[in-house]
Amino acid sequence: MRLVSDSKIERDLRNLGVREGGVLLVHTSFRAVRPVEGGPLGLIGALQAVLGPQGTLVMPTMTAGDTVFDPRSTPTDAMGITAELFWRQPGVLRSTHPGGSFAATGPLAEQICAPQPLSPPHGPDSPVGRVHALAGQVLLLGVTHSENTTLHLAEALAGVPYSVSHPCVVEADGEVKTVMIPETDHCCRGFQTADHWLRVHALQREGKVGNAHARLSDARSLVMLAVEHLAANPLTFLCPAGTGCEECDAAHASIPPPGA
Repeated sequence: MRLVSDSKIERDLRNLGVREGGVLLVHTSFRAVRPVEGGPLGLIGALQAVLGPQGTLVMPTMTAGDTVFDPRSTPTDAMGITAELFWRQPGVLRSTHPGGSFAATGPLAEQICAPQPLSPPHGPDSPVGRVHALAGQVLLLGVTHSENTTLHLAEALAGVPYSVSHPCVVEADGEVKTVMIPETDHCCRGFQTADHWLRVHALQREGKVGNAHARLSDARSLVMLAVEHLAANPLTFLCPAGTGCEECDAAHASIPPPGA
């Protein structure tokens, strides 16, 4: 594949509809975008250039949760090289959730990265919830909606009946301990149905950014549609019970029995 210049990445992002001065939450696979001039830092620079000085760039920087979290040093877990390099850049803030942190830079970074409850990690009072409240956009760059944390926000707002707890190491009052953090966890393959919902209503823009297929939507439109579908079927994102998906089976098993 031909090396893509940073100016070409910027044109691609503008053509896709990334708003100058806006809030942009990005999930990305650099492997899909590459090769890019300047590597992952070149991609980050292009994103910031398109957003401009009044824009705020946000990325997930989640961790394994098996050690005490330090936002200044704990590496990400399965977030990709772009997010891992992003939070390490000068002027980038990182939120303090011990497992579900996000990083941001720009005028609204401090607001987005403010402290949040442990559970739910992606609820209304979380970086994802704040991007939604600020009418931000969600960019999926070389990944699908299966990686889209904003759909977990929709689950929280819809009050889905499933909740799976995972252990996470925290430090409180000088004591290190492991706590169980409930979240709407499952395999997330069902999130890909959001493609259809958004396309039907012409609420998702798609195209090439570098060598990757990209999807761009408004967080509020995405959440609105997802909440509507979850109201009709609260289990719409789960694989059917007993079909061999261990993560979704655990979510099904967490649902309280009728009358409980």
